[in-house]
Amino acid sequence: MPLLRQIRADFDRDTIVVYQAFGPAIADAALAAGRFVAPFSFTRMTWIKPSLLWLMHRSNWATKPGQERILGVRLTRAGWEEALAQAVLTSSAAIATAAVHVQWDPERSIHGAALNHYSIQVGIGRALIRTYAQDWVVGLSDLTPTVHKIAAFVRGGNAAKAQRHLPPQRIYPLEPNIARRIQATP
Repeated sequence: MPLLRQIRADFDRDTIVVYQAFGPAIADAALAAGRFVAPFSFTRMTWIKPSLLWLMHRSNWATKPGQERILGVRLTRAGWEEALAQAVLTSSAAIATAAVHVQWDPERSIHGAALNHYSIQVGIGRALIRTYAQDWVVGLSDLTPTVHKIAAFVRGGNAAKAQRHLPPQRIYPLEPNIARRIQATP
């Protein structure tokens, strides 16, 4: 049986939360301004992930250099879906000219083990980065203290307590044409 490709996320009627890891200078400036500002780069691709556990695997629980701060980024669902409607899989020949890149990677457990479904990461390219930062982002929150708390519970062998601090996730509903475009499991 092929592995599922589903977007599992914290979302409501109007917004979705994605996660990004940054160094302190970028995170502090963004949190102080309430939006992305310099030194955030508006000239290079930025990767967003609706799975906090996948980002924790990637950033080693906010300990990798340049990834010590974890931000929850609340986006409009309209912006999120606009990005997905323009997305091209990273394995596609059209990737060089795509405004948005999509990559599916194995989702991770709280212990970092690969799970039996894939999680999406979305690269917002230069053509849309200002739209992302100025129009789609409606809120930023610093999740670093929560991430450190979860990591301490995991290291201490208390996965149940760690799990209770994770954001809620459920399968995000996709329009059929977007699901086909990004090769999500129907």
